[in-house]
Amino acid sequence: MKPIQVLCAAVLLAGCAAVNKPLNQPLESGQNAPLAETTLKTPQDGEVYVGLAFSGGGMRASAFAYGVLEELRAQSASPENPEGILSDVRLVTGVSGGSVTAAHFGLNGARALEGYRDNYLITNAERYMANTPINPLTVVRGLSGGANGRKTFGRYLDEKLFHGATFGDLRARSQITTWINATDMANQTPFLFSPETFDALCSDLSSFPISDAVAASAAFPLVFSPITLEAHQDTCTYQEPDWLTAARHNPEASSAMRAHAAALESYGNPDKVKYVKLLDGGITDNFGTTGLAIERARARNGYAPLTAQQAVRLKRFLFLVADAGTEKTYRWSQKLRGPGGPNLAMGIAGASMGAASRTGYDAMRLQIEKWESDLVAFRCSLPAAQVRKHRGTLRGWNCRDVKFFVGLISFDALDEAQQTALNEIPTRLKLKTEQVDMTIQAGRMATRLNPDLNGFLRAQPGGNPLAAIRAGGGGALRRIAPIKN
Repeated sequence: MKPIQVLCAAVLLAGCAAVNKPLNQPLESGQNAPLAETTLKTPQDGEVYVGLAFSGGGMRASAFAYGVLEELRAQSASPENPEGILSDVRLVTGVSGGSVTAAHFGLNGARALEGYRDNYLITNAERYMANTPINPLTVVRGLSGGANGRKTFGRYLDEKLFHGATFGDLRARSQITTWINATDMANQTPFLFSPETFDALCSDLSSFPISDAVAASAAFPLVFSPITLEAHQDTCTYQEPDWLTAARHNPEASSAMRAHAAALESYGNPDKVKYVKLLDGGITDNFGTTGLAIERARARNGYAPLTAQQAVRLKRFLFLVADAGTEKTYRWSQKLRGPGGPNLAMGIAGASMGAASRTGYDAMRLQIEKWESDLVAFRCSLPAAQVRKHRGTLRGWNCRDVKFFVGLISFDALDEAQQTALNEIPTRLKLKTEQVDMTIQAGRMATRLNPDLNGFLRAQPGGNPLAAIRAGGGGALRRIAPIKN
């Protein structure tokens, strides 16, 4: 085919780019309900609070997060509580491949682990996708806005995992606040599928499909076309919260806070936003921890996003970030030419996600350190009547008896040979079974060796002898041994 014919064909095919029509419905009255019910029903509820964040990285990230969950259960289960600390998870946040595991766990709790490997991780999640680079139609559609729409990966997720479940179903079935994170292309900010965000869009979050949110979180540029939401500005009387107004005019507010406030403000302005275009959340925050940073930055008390009741009852807090990394290769560094074409695009995206991960984690750790001190100050300022109201008794009350544990679970805990093998696993939605199992094992071993988790387990009533042994003798466990799933 002559070059001019190729050009003409490309122009004609450009109109074939996948387009995702918005599915979000208008919010006719009131505000969106919280993502989860947080009322504590027994005196022991709320003493332990566990939060988990799962990074992006395709099926590798989904498998790594699953391995982390499996090992958390194995390390803490007892005859009285076979779910272990998984029953204390109250927040899970995910990006891209990690958002699949986060959303599935958020919806189903520890039951989500049963059959997850066989029903999803070792299956072909690219089944409906156009992903052959030698196909001109795929290439042109990718360059024109995205080769795949929601009826590919989103459809597969719904068939395999979510079965039509919405955020309303999540609230009805779970006590886990579940954050799914994407990227708002126009505002260049993280986009959180939260009541606050959908209030600004005058849109009903409860009717929105979970599979569509996860598809947005995993919509890697060129491979997927953006998931689109419509701003329904004329259907509600949205009143921006006081913190948003303050953030726009407060010179001391962080740049991330001001950017988030500006994004929410833009959703109410039809001259700026009619449609919100969402792509992979890893572009702006590959750990999905922006939501926590924002919650703390805008808090007007010492305990948010906890409730006052949770804040008073809390004794131990654990927040773990599972980082499956991004595909790394030194092949380009061995020759003068390259990379080019798709490899260059993937390299740019990978570099962006890696940088976003590092800065996001550092910012999150600083926020949590400040949160712990603010929480202690709040608890120690309470009169006895308020303590009794939230705890039911003053017996055993110590306002300073609260400890936070924050840790990063990554390939770095493993030896160099294992890291090399894991880093070469591609960022795709279809992997070989042995690659999936290698990644699951890595998640389990890295979790087992994590000092922050082991410190948390030792701090529990009665401690955890196995955790203590492993924390003191981790060197003997560096090599991954077979673990039955």
